[in-house]
Amino acid sequence: MNASGTQEVWIDDGAAGSRLDLFLARHPTPAKTLGATFSRSEIQRLIDEGQITLNGARTKASTRIKEHDRIDIRLLPPRDAEVGAEALPLAILYEDADCIVLNKAPGITVHPAAGHWSGTLVNALLHHCPEMDGIGGIRRPGIVHRLDKDTSGVMIVAKNMAAYHNLVLQFKNRTVEKEYIAIAWGNVIGDKGVIDRPIGRHRSDRKKMSSVFFSKGAREALTDWAVEERFALASTNGASCFMTLLRVRPRTGRTHQIRVHLADCGHPLLGDSMYGKKRNHSARWLESGDPRIQLLSRQALHAEKLTIKHLRTGQPIRFTAPLPEDLVALRDYLRRKRNGPAE
Repeated sequence: MNASGTQEVWIDDGAAGSRLDLFLARHPTPAKTLGATFSRSEIQRLIDEGQITLNGARTKASTRIKEHDRIDIRLLPPRDAEVGAEALPLAILYEDADCIVLNKAPGITVHPAAGHWSGTLVNALLHHCPEMDGIGGIRRPGIVHRLDKDTSGVMIVAKNMAAYHNLVLQFKNRTVEKEYIAIAWGNVIGDKGVIDRPIGRHRSDRKKMSSVFFSKGAREALTDWAVEERFALASTNGASCFMTLLRVRPRTGRTHQIRVHLADCGHPLLGDSMYGKKRNHSARWLESGDPRIQLLSRQALHAEKLTIKHLRTGQPIRFTAPLPEDLVALRDYLRRKRNGPAE
């Protein structure tokens, strides 16, 4: 360890040519520094955050290391591999001996990860149901599917191993039906359709996914959509600004699938800070200075319905999470502006 509190790792000819993230995940010296419980994805996140640097500079996880390169690893405080239980509120829609169905609030991370070990849905679940500990994994007990941090809505969590494997198989076989409510920029042409575009990791920004600029390994992604309402309001320059409320049914479960598919089709979600910015929208699609729209602090996406086969009877059972207050307020505001003078 040097005076700055970092661990230095020097590359010899035997490791030259390896990807930085793979080297860190497999080599005993950095593994000892980082801790054996850090996964490759968490190491990639540390690289992105600048806690791991190469030759004194920030770099990418995919960088090929060379002989005599120096990796600096900022020493992290020791932590327990186990996830702690926390008395946090849960909005429970349904619960039995096998599963818990939740209405996840926006702004809540589903499970702990590097740099975010508390305040997650898993922490709350372990307090509510301690017997879930370790089911399907230490950090993600009971988790069979996820919602993004800023996506709200219905989620199902397994309470025992039999339920966990049953639900994992249902999601894998695509027998689970999911319905989302989304509010997107622009006037979506047509009443319904299917987006059939594979999704993979973005070739230049590994935090993002893409159906256009992806690297190798893109996977099939299918999204059904149907228009429920259209809205129009005047922008600051006098042009019309259109928005569309959609009912969306993803057939597959790729990371950020709905957000990526809609954005890459030219209709990013309102409030989507990752996929809705740095796009060449026409003036009528811009956020137009409307204070009510700018108040939306997350993407306008809500998982409204989830249908599974009951874990004991095999019969279909549907769970519904009502639209949260922020999206109800936004929808009602857009309806008023569509039908009357600006507020």
